[in-house]
Amino acid sequence: MVNYVDLAMAFMIAFIASFLLTYLVKKFAVKIGAVDFPNYRKIHKEVKPRLGGIAIFLGALIGGLYLMPQHEHLPEIVLGALVIIITGALDDRFSIKPIAKLTGQLVAASFIVSSGLIIERVTLPFIGTIDLGFFSVLITVLWVVGITNAINLIDGLDGLATGVTTIALISIFIMALADAQIIVAYISIVLIGANIGFLPHNFYPAKIYMGDTGSNFLGFMVAVVSMLGLFKNVAFLSFVVPIIVLAVPIFDTIVAIIRRAYNKENIMAADNKHIHYQLIKAGYSHRKTVLIIYLFSAAFGGLAILFSEASLQFTLIITVFVFLFLHIFAELAGIVLGGKRPVVDFLRKIFWKVKNVKEVNK
Repeated sequence: MVNYVDLAMAFMIAFIASFLLTYLVKKFAVKIGAVDFPNYRKIHKEVKPRLGGIAIFLGALIGGLYLMPQHEHLPEIVLGALVIIITGALDDRFSIKPIAKLTGQLVAASFIVSSGLIIERVTLPFIGTIDLGFFSVLITVLWVVGITNAINLIDGLDGLATGVTTIALISIFIMALADAQIIVAYISIVLIGANIGFLPHNFYPAKIYMGDTGSNFLGFMVAVVSMLGLFKNVAFLSFVVPIIVLAVPIFDTIVAIIRRAYNKENIMAADNKHIHYQLIKAGYSHRKTVLIIYLFSAAFGGLAILFSEASLQFTLIITVFVFLFLHIFAELAGIVLGGKRPVVDFLRKIFWKVKNVKEVNK
């Protein structure tokens, strides 16, 4: 049975620990030269310390020590997280090659697979449950590595990855409580607390970045908790729900891969054409861009919660809304219809008409 007092205490412990430890991590990052320099594809104009992910990791760990959760897969999850943290920290300090980062992610994923935490089956609308059999290990590794990199790719603006992962974790946390998935609730709540503790340091204008240490760690943990909860419960539409929760980073990653492959570029090379950069180019401020993506993340998170409990008819309605939100998001980012925004312009006209009617009636 879930103890809500313990959850609240763990949240506060993780929050305070992460908030305070960030000051120490910031000094440490500057001392060892783990800093982010401005360049042609980055928004910031000043040198900023990285390694903020260490504070998030330690904050979540301290919150977890208060809860002392017991689970068969937990030792391997912690070992995998440590590999991810070390890999990310090395990249934040020395800018290691993409193949080295991928190797670290694969090693971390191998710990998860070796523990027996594998995506064995998925449940799809109209089709039912599909046993993955031989492909289960491959799908598991692709999921862990894919989500880890999806969060890493969206970490391009102050507070963006922190907020997006927090929103995703809140959605997973709510579903975990509804389904009595205690270990998922425990891990989610300490990650939420650690993220929110770090956010005051990281929101625009950021004083420190989480770096690959943080984005890879958060991506890895979101992938793992979704496997522990959403994929393990066959009653859920298990393949669809975690994808909806993470629709924004997944959508951005898929678009980036297609764009780079089409342009015959290295699909692992960084660029400044991600959704958040496109929104800024479209005229939105740094802060508004982050808040817009937060809003879409929250909308997808809410849809995922509804989707997990929906009837077949309601599932169809939610699916329509998911595609509508994705299309609106794509229009805002200027990656469809040659930059035209018919749906966005239509919604703006409706908004202004409603606003004018209210002002006239006052």
